[in-house]
Amino acid sequence: MPKSSTSFYTSNMSLASLDRAKDFVKGSLKALNIGSSMEHRMECEQPILEASSSNTSVNTEEVQGWTPLLVLTGVATTVGSSIPVGYNIGVMNTPAHIIREFCNATVADHYGINMGPSQLNILWSIIVSIFLVGGVTGSLSGGWVADRFGRKGAVIINNILGILAAILFVSSRHAGSVEMLLLARLVVGLSSGLVTSTIPMYLTEISPLSIRGAMGVLCPLGITVGVLVAQILGLKSVLGQDDTWHYLLGLFALLTLLSMVAFPFLPESPKFLYIVRGHEEKGIKELSRLRGVAPEQLADELEDLRAAHKAEQELAAGGVSWSMGSVARAPTLRLPLMLVCALQAGQQCSGINAVFYYSVTIFESAGLSKQGSQYASIGAGGINLLITIIAIPLVNRCGRRKLALASCWTAAICLVVLCISITYINAVSWMPYFCIFTVLAYVFCYGFGLGPIPYFIGSELFQVGPRPVAMSFGSMANWFGNFIVGMTFPSLQGLIGQYSFLLFATTTVFLALFLKYYLPESKGHDPCDIAEMLKYGLRSRINVPLSSSQKKHRNSSVCAPDAVSISSRHRRFSDIKNPDSLVLEIPSPLSPSEVFSNSSMLGSPAAIIQQNNSYTNLPAIPELPGKNSILPSILTESSANNVPSPLPMHPVRSMSRMMPSIPENLAGTNSRLEQVLTPMVQMSDGHDVADEHSGKYLQRDNL
Repeated sequence: MPKSSTSFYTSNMSLASLDRAKDFVKGSLKALNIGSSMEHRMECEQPILEASSSNTSVNTEEVQGWTPLLVLTGVATTVGSSIPVGYNIGVMNTPAHIIREFCNATVADHYGINMGPSQLNILWSIIVSIFLVGGVTGSLSGGWVADRFGRKGAVIINNILGILAAILFVSSRHAGSVEMLLLARLVVGLSSGLVTSTIPMYLTEISPLSIRGAMGVLCPLGITVGVLVAQILGLKSVLGQDDTWHYLLGLFALLTLLSMVAFPFLPESPKFLYIVRGHEEKGIKELSRLRGVAPEQLADELEDLRAAHKAEQELAAGGVSWSMGSVARAPTLRLPLMLVCALQAGQQCSGINAVFYYSVTIFESAGLSKQGSQYASIGAGGINLLITIIAIPLVNRCGRRKLALASCWTAAICLVVLCISITYINAVSWMPYFCIFTVLAYVFCYGFGLGPIPYFIGSELFQVGPRPVAMSFGSMANWFGNFIVGMTFPSLQGLIGQYSFLLFATTTVFLALFLKYYLPESKGHDPCDIAEMLKYGLRSRINVPLSSSQKKHRNSSVCAPDAVSISSRHRRFSDIKNPDSLVLEIPSPLSPSEVFSNSSMLGSPAAIIQQNNSYTNLPAIPELPGKNSILPSILTESSANNVPSPLPMHPVRSMSRMMPSIPENLAGTNSRLEQVLTPMVQMSDGHDVADEHSGKYLQRDNL
């Protein structure tokens, strides 16, 4: 900057000089016969001080807590969708030998092939793993289904698929068809994948902020209940017999049919209706029905819906659509997507299924009979269910971040201790009982964090637009991790035995370290705030709280794949909460001789602006960093229109030093300053250039 430039503080701007500046500008514009519209524009501008205190508009009481419709929705989706997922995960373990004999006999009857042990193992592995393949496929399609048919529609679709799978299960034995059994496992896997990607999203979208965590835990709670119920019903004394195993596999359909009775009364997600579909009236109606109050009492939630809808409209106008490719490539979504996938895959790679698989052997080593070991394994599942129930209030009280970290560290320690205790299980008489204690301790530590949180954390890290795709990615990571562990653990057990638990402990420690540095606390925070915090990727600083201006100004920049703020032109001076961060770059005032050196100056609107600035020492158009100076562009346009300019064609001179403004003076004058600044540039091209450039300029301190 030229050293001859002069500078002054905003504190030296008196109200009288600001009033004179406003009068000069208005009078000059009227002289050009364009003052009427511009004066109206200037009078309609909201003062900054009023904008910053506009929250005095009615502060409605926040509606919180459970309502009958929320309870009904939570129960119906948990009973009809989540419990069947867990049921199908655990139902194949106990009657495995009976189903293997059925497959062997059926293949011999239909194809005349007597399978050996290795061939039978391959067929059984296919029957088990095709369920996981269906889960991955259902997870990948969950985002598309949720946006195409709605959140409630996705629930109906996965329940229909579940009922179809149950019919195939029951019919497979009567038809003597292994192919029907394989198809049933594939279809129920598709249904389960849809459940894990859509149900947590649906429940967290319809719940108020105060109980969002509790609603998110309902899906993993149902899965835990389903696994335990399958273990109990699979006992030989119940349904684990030659004549009843097919009924055991399809019994979950009764719960699905029971829950479908409530479907006509369940709500659609207001966020889906309002933001994704643009059905504002329907969205408001469903929100009012969910909260049990009139729409007038939901001002805060409706304002958030309008802001999110506006951001999505801007993205749609810019050609942005939320596909799997765009979400995966978006720089601003990279870190939250990594967090969701890491938590979902890390849940499976923490070794929970391996521990349950090994638990029967551990209990038998402690002196229990085979049947007693099965009951003890069921007891471990009961503890898992108990801690998941406790986690419902716990996630709202303690927060997601603390529980996830505590669960990872304690689970890793338990895995290491379990490995050591199994190694020396015969060293002392009490060691088998210590192994049992370690298994139960691990299940407890897993259950309050690693169990429930990964299923719903994606709904809190992503906004409505990319949320379905992000949940699909997370669910896919969960099923893929389950597939990897299921396929590799038997081989690992044969190669290194109990030392395989050290591998699970290592992956859990890496997960804990990643969460420590990059997982923010989402309890009580709007997804817009979380997205703003994580938009810088691995350079994000989760321990630095957002300023009030960042929280207030929620735009679509955190969603845009190109990481560009689409609505930055709407940013105003009123967004600056801390005036000390505002720096004005001031051009030096012109002397009277310079002002009147050209007799034709009144023919140029830009010259009138410069004349008024020279009288009042007011920088109507501050110079922006780099090549963003506004006044030269106005002068250039004037020359292009054959309007003589009284000023030399060079950038506006700026002061050599930039000094912070004084808050107390700025707070009293900035509203009038904006009234003077904004319309001056609007006359040049008819759009809010000053507002656009000032928004980019003022974002510098926040970035």
